[in-house]
Amino acid sequence: MSNELQNIKNRFGIIGNFPALNRALEKSIQVAPTDISVLVIGESGVGKEFIPKIIHSESKRKHQPYIVVNCGAIPEGTIDSELFGHEKGSFTGATATRKGYFEVADGGTIFLDEVGELPVQTQVRLLRVLESGEFMKVGSSQVQKTNVRIVAATNVNMMKAIHDGRFREDLYYRLNTVQIDMPALRERKGDIHLLFRKFAIDFAEKYRMPELELDPSAVHYIENYSFPGNVRQLRNLVEQMTVVERERNITVAKLAEYIPMDAHLPMVVNQPNSQKQTDFGNEREIMYKILFDMRNDINDLKSLTSELIKNRGTADLSNQEKNLISRIYTPEPQQAANANSLLYFENNNANNQSVQNPTIVSNSEDTYEDFEDIEVEENRPESLSLQNNEKDLIVKALEKHNGRRNRAADELGISQRTLYRKIKQYNLEE
Repeated sequence: MSNELQNIKNRFGIIGNFPALNRALEKSIQVAPTDISVLVIGESGVGKEFIPKIIHSESKRKHQPYIVVNCGAIPEGTIDSELFGHEKGSFTGATATRKGYFEVADGGTIFLDEVGELPVQTQVRLLRVLESGEFMKVGSSQVQKTNVRIVAATNVNMMKAIHDGRFREDLYYRLNTVQIDMPALRERKGDIHLLFRKFAIDFAEKYRMPELELDPSAVHYIENYSFPGNVRQLRNLVEQMTVVERERNITVAKLAEYIPMDAHLPMVVNQPNSQKQTDFGNEREIMYKILFDMRNDINDLKSLTSELIKNRGTADLSNQEKNLISRIYTPEPQQAANANSLLYFENNNANNQSVQNPTIVSNSEDTYEDFEDIEVEENRPESLSLQNNEKDLIVKALEKHNGRRNRAADELGISQRTLYRKIKQYNLEE
């Protein structure tokens, strides 16, 4: 191992000698003096964030800004503003001109974490920055220049994302000038015990407690665990055991209480027939929930109306109240003949295809024990399209909250990012 590589490991606290890990670090050191774009590939929790730090620290930009942007944590409607800035009044809430990350980091490095989550519209803007160094603030027509080195990272299968239309192929190849692959922890079996000891020492010092130790059988056990959460999961495990366990010598039995061997998660590789839950499936479940909640609200309204009539009778009801009741309760034709029914409708055709002119009547004793919820037949069949109902619900939620999208999203039970996407899909921007 070269001295330079060992120095990098010491500076950034990187533990391990696995060949794939060493290769990733060596590539980072080699590309650092250049300005080419780098794409870091690896599962969540493997330590991808170390690569851009190494590249920036070993580059000629090391004295300039270094900015980390988590693309998956920024709502779709505001990410353009965060990256490129905006002009005053360019959208609701833009009370002042704001600089974006590309303007602030001019001369430095931007790390785009979870770049695979970028909206397609933002990908177009990013591609322009990579190709020409030019960008425009949201709401501005003035072109600005920036000199920024971009390092991106993702745990997404980029080829599949491109095939599904979620990521631009030209942007992928522009970002992927150099690809650095970070190995999963389960591949680094020889490094797992080293990492455990490193974390045990750190947390023993932090919490002022004796250091944890593994007996030989526990070492074998932990080295054969799959660690789906990678280094992050191992670190959390050691911290938890340092605080909770009184016995400092950890056995297999004790270790199995935290990571049972049957909790291994097998890797799924190239299974074209596997069904993965899509965004549409999630939104469909949300729509069903909203519709069921609305049905329950309507049933509650009917119950309250029934109680109101029982307590007040019909003599004191206004015409508006009578019309409302006639819309809530609609008995079938054979029930209209019953003297105990509250409502009947005069039908203009023999087939009862339309219901018009509701008339409210009451019996002499004002009894309402025989109410029954009956579905109303409208002049036109009600649309059962999920898409139409979804659009109407979004419009109503936005009107209710005076266009405040965060409150509308909470009302609908969906994320702001999903709401922004639906607003664009249904052309509801205005």
